[in-house]
Amino acid sequence: MTTPERARPARAPRADALRNRDRLLAEADRLFAAHGTGASLEDIAKQAGVGIGTLYRHFPTREALLDALLQQRFEQLWGRAHEAGSGSPYAALAAWLREAAGQSTAYRGLPSSIAAALRDTTSHLNTSCQAVREVGARLLAAAQAAGEVRTDLDGTDLVLMANSAAWLAQQDHAEDRLDRHLDVLLAGIRTPRRVE
Repeated sequence: MTTPERARPARAPRADALRNRDRLLAEADRLFAAHGTGASLEDIAKQAGVGIGTLYRHFPTREALLDALLQQRFEQLWGRAHEAGSGSPYAALAAWLREAAGQSTAYRGLPSSIAAALRDTTSHLNTSCQAVREVGARLLAAAQAAGEVRTDLDGTDLVLMANSAAWLAQQDHAEDRLDRHLDVLLAGIRTPRRVE
């Protein structure tokens, strides 16, 4: 008697499928870094030595491919939040915001993709973006509870601030101004210190 299709356990991916996926990710990272998030998916598949159908089997949309690439970058942001136990909550939040903005400059056009994914719940990138937002929101809440940061902000504001600084830095190749943009944003969210 054969096992019904639904009852069969899921098979582990074949070794060649895993190699193809790894090659696709490596080429996507290279081409997105060189040409931005609008780089040709056909070129990515060709450079990886596979057909476009193989790319779509692994990554059904451009956002799914971006999401897979950004998982490692986003894990650094999640790690930053877990390391934030020492020091002031504001310092932890500021470090996280700088890291988030830096990650958003990885590929030209990425800030726009992240901003769109925050609004589009059907995007493959939405879940990761929401997870990053929640981590930032926890750091923000701690800084707000300590009275170090304005209370009229939320996690979405933080992600959009990081994205806006990254977007500005990508305009006219002004990446060297990213820290300056972030300094201005961070000064704007800081609670004014009272003079005694």
